[in-house]
Amino acid sequence: MAFFESLSSAGGLLVANLAGAYSTGLTEIGIPQIIMILIGLFFVYLAIVKKYEPLLLLPLAFGIVIANIPFAGLSAYGYGELAEAGRIGLLEFLYQGVKYVIYPPLIFLCIGSMTDFGPLIASPKTALIGLGGQLGIFVAFFGAISLGKLLGGVIPGFDGFSFGEAASIGIIGGADGPTSIYAASRMAPELLPSIAVAGYSYMALVPVIQPPIMRLLTTKKERGAEMPRPRYVTQRQKIIFPIAATLVTLLLIPAAGALVGMLMLGNLLRESGVTARYLETLQGPFLNILTILVAVSIGSLTTAELFLTPQTLLVVFLGLVAFCFGTAGGVLIAKVLYKLTGGKVNPLIGNSGVSAMPMSARVSQKLGQEYNPKNYLLMHAMGPLVSAIIASAIVAGIFISFYAG
Repeated sequence: MAFFESLSSAGGLLVANLAGAYSTGLTEIGIPQIIMILIGLFFVYLAIVKKYEPLLLLPLAFGIVIANIPFAGLSAYGYGELAEAGRIGLLEFLYQGVKYVIYPPLIFLCIGSMTDFGPLIASPKTALIGLGGQLGIFVAFFGAISLGKLLGGVIPGFDGFSFGEAASIGIIGGADGPTSIYAASRMAPELLPSIAVAGYSYMALVPVIQPPIMRLLTTKKERGAEMPRPRYVTQRQKIIFPIAATLVTLLLIPAAGALVGMLMLGNLLRESGVTARYLETLQGPFLNILTILVAVSIGSLTTAELFLTPQTLLVVFLGLVAFCFGTAGGVLIAKVLYKLTGGKVNPLIGNSGVSAMPMSARVSQKLGQEYNPKNYLLMHAMGPLVSAIIASAIVAGIFISFYAG
């Protein structure tokens, strides 16, 4: 009898402990966590149903969901006994590659291995579109300084943005997630989570954000303009370009060296014709691994208590402003080239003045064919796109030279 009483007591204690353990998350979850989980689920919907860059958006969205489940310990900030013991959990470990800027240069290495600089070499004038796309960076930079002065002291605990923080926010306008991470880690590490989330979210939402701006700033006639076939570029020219670009950039702007150097190394491997095994790895498995690690890591940053703050919402808002103005700047420069060339440059490729690789070029192609089925703008859009990648890395390097602590 005593045995059964003991067993019953032990069973009751086990059930009570299990009930407590499993009810903790439900009892502790609040409205902010629910809001973040709903945001994550909305991104899941966009990735699966709308197919908006699912390779990037889906792991990022799932990271947002699991990071906001109380006591699960699945955020990048550590939790509970592991943190107290000086150990780190899985997602906190993966986040170190973001925090210490390991992932961004490696992603640039992969991007370089996939990038054909031929369209840019064949038509150097398209580099002007890439420069125009940097407009958003400077609009957000000055906007952050102004908003900081306006709202500093009004919002509790917010004293405005420093020049380094404003510059890091501005880089979001380049629509280049790796560059945004690189800049923020050097100039505003305290803003890295919100900047990283904003940068990668807007990259994934390129098909949603850009088309209305492109339609607003162009006429139907301009959208239907057919572009002539690009001139042929030799292999020698393609080999010389990454070497020359690396030397010039590293000598003039060393702070941009990690990104530009890796980008050009990847491109040199591509154009050399003697490293097929490297290319197979960089363009496929390695890039896929890096993408999911970065996306999940960034999603795991977005805990409600740190993300749903006035300062973070300002960063996200300014990032959106930067991205919109960057798109507009590229389109407006493309419109000027349309006029100067007698209609040989379709202004729709102007959206590729922001370096969302390769999403912007796909949007150019898709929108161009809506207005003229004979339009094949993908390769033409790659010219401003690759120039924008280089330009945003250089601008980030200039900012870092001035404002890095």
